Amino acid sequence: MENVQAIKQRFGIIGNDIKLNRAIEKAIQVAPTDISVLVTGESGVGKEAIPKIIHSLSHRKHGKFIAVNCGAIPEGTIDSELFGHEKGSFTGATQTRSGYFEEANGGTIFLDEVGELPLTTQVRLLRVLENGEFIKVGSSKVQKTDVRIVAATNVNMFEAIEKEKFREDLYYRLSTVEIHLPPLRERRDDIHLLFRKFAADFAQKYKMPTIRLDDEAVVLLNKYRWSGNVRQLRNIAEQISVLEQERSVSANTLRSYLPDYKPNLPAVINHSKSDTDFSNEREILYKVLFDMKSDLNDLKKLTLELMETGDNEQVQEDNKTLINKIYGSDSESEDSFDSAEDIDEALEVLPLNSPPALPNHNSLEDKYHFAEDIEEEETLSLQEKELELIKKALERNNGKRKAAAKELGISERTLYRKIKQYDL
Repeated sequence: MENVQAIKQRFGIIGNDIKLNRAIEKAIQVAPTDISVLVTGESGVGKEAIPKIIHSLSHRKHGKFIAVNCGAIPEGTIDSELFGHEKGSFTGATQTRSGYFEEANGGTIFLDEVGELPLTTQVRLLRVLENGEFIKVGSSKVQKTDVRIVAATNVNMFEAIEKEKFREDLYYRLSTVEIHLPPLRERRDDIHLLFRKFAADFAQKYKMPTIRLDDEAVVLLNKYRWSGNVRQLRNIAEQISVLEQERSVSANTLRSYLPDYKPNLPAVINHSKSDTDFSNEREILYKVLFDMKSDLNDLKKLTLELMETGDNEQVQEDNKTLINKIYGSDSESEDSFDSAEDIDEALEVLPLNSPPALPNHNSLEDKYHFAEDIEEEETLSLQEKELELIKKALERNNGKRKAAAKELGISERTLYRKIKQYDL
């Protein structure tokens, strides 16, 4: 079995990063078997090298190696491309065609961007993985194929499964062994090595001297994030090789080729509030108000329960005196409080930190529905006032709804709804 260094030389892989070496080691270990492999990593990290390594070191190395970019094939034709079709199975199918799985029989098929497969195609692929069977589009005949599948994706598969864009059972069949390739920004020591390799290749290709970076440019090269990874680095090296007359490249020159160059600084947090933020704040405020209302109702019930163990007549007299101090000694405030509603109405204006005691209620229903009684009365009272105002506004404006709505300070639509509600 070849070692990691020999494989890197054979396939032109540059770099000494420990994560890169571990990925190549796993590829060497699984190559002699037929188990499915899923290669993961960001776009541009060089995932296509791993399937080639696996195929070349397997017993299938003399069979076909077919690479398929699943994301580049339209959804309507991908089943035909992968599994083939019969003549006349759809418009344009003028003859029978073999699919990639039939052509790759005895070899290896590399499904790049497998996360982009439609769900219907995923079902067909799962069947191939489970028993090596497939059916051509437009056919009813089951065919067999002996294919080793290596897939690759830059999609977060667990998020795709959660969003029901990828089948969970297919993921576990594909990822019997998962090989992850690190992004270029996690391979800082390899960046300049790769750049020099690309610069030498392009100098030979375009028959010109090799470009070189000065010390400041090397520092800048290593600090850049390289969101496009090795593919982006190769592209930059080719641009500079072709466009720059001066073969010694400074940091300023390199910076002009780096799109939206920003050093690795702490993330800036956007403090601007979106509509969602305000919506969340409203929900929190409503919850706080609801909790306050519930606490007040609980306090009333507790006071009522405590009251039952004391001298009720004395408690009522004390409450009456306290309320008279607040409202004055007019005849209205000196009236006796014979009902729960009267006492509760008075309580609305008392300080919450020293709630007065309430009169005794013998009915269990009154005890537990004490707070709700007031809300029902107040609601009815508000409805009566609203009805009265609407009637007066309509009378004063001779039944003209537009004028009445304007006087009431509401829209015509709201007024129409209220008229219908109160059957006016």
